This record gives sequence, C-alpha cells and structure tokens, in this order.
Amino acid sequence: MIEAARELVIKVVAMPGDMNPDGDMFGGWIMSQMDLAAYLHARKLSKARIVTVAIDNIVFHKPVYVGDCLMCYAATERVGRTSITVKINVDVERKDGNAVEPVTEGRFVFVAIGTDRQPVPVKG
Repeated sequence: MIEAARELVIKVVAMPGDMNPDGDMFGGWIMSQMDLAAYLHARKLSKARIVTVAIDNIVFHKPVYVGDCLMCYAATERVGRTSITVKINVDVERKDGNAVEPVTEGRFVFVAIGTDRQPVPVKG
C-alpha cells in the first residue's frame, strides 16, 4: 500500500438538477464525481489509457444537499503491474454555515489498457 497525502481533485456545487425527489443529491451523481476525481488522479500515474474496472467500499455517511460544495480528495492506495487503486474521500462545505463534514468514501480501481483494449503495464 502506498501512503500518500490526499489531493483535492474536484470542488463543485451540488445543483438542483442532480437531486432526488426528496431534495437530497442522488448517490449516483456523487459516485460520478468520485469516479471522475479518481480518474484525474490515476491518469497522472500512467502513460497508457486507463479505465475504471471496479468500485468498492462506497459508504454514504451523510446526505449532500443542493448548494453544498462537494470536495473530492484522492490518494493513491496501490499501483500494481497493470492497475491503480485510488481512495476517494468526499467532504462537503455546507451552504448554511460553511461547516465542513465528511460525507462519502470509496475505492476505485483502474486498469491501463492498450489500443487493443487489453491490459498493459501502468508504467509502460
């Protein structure tokens, strides 16, 4: 396991178009932001094209509301021969009061692929 400082990769405001009928943000929208943040972090570690192959340990600790500022932090957990594992932690800065709270976390695994879409070495 690689111990690395977490990097702020995405900071975005939660907008009304991405909320569910009860007024909270859809979990899928949050996961999409997390996947994008993990990709942006992982692509710096490989010259090859990378694709998401697994997402696990997603935990939604608290809801995200419209107007909250979502902040996705990434840290490299592991670099294998053909794969990269990235840990994503999501905090929000609440619209009302600016309190910062952790809301979601998860792990994203990417595989480096060649033009034939087969795995290739990450460092290749």
